[in-house]
Amino acid sequence: MKTVTTFLSEIKLELEKVTWPKRDVVINYLSLVIIISIIVAAFVGGIDFSLTKSLEYLLQNGK
Repeated sequence: MKTVTTFLSEIKLELEKVTWPKRDVVINYLSLVIIISIIVAAFVGGIDFSLTKSLEYLLQNGK
């Protein structure tokens, strides 16, 4: 049990040394991640849609 307590106290000491980003920086990065995620999702969704329609066309009209 002593090792767990020691471990947790060392974690607390290390976290006090961390330089945490400011709120506005976090919000900017979060916005960037959300925007990029939406763009990638739209791109992948567009490719998926076009491949699905192409495959449907080939199966209905193909030889």
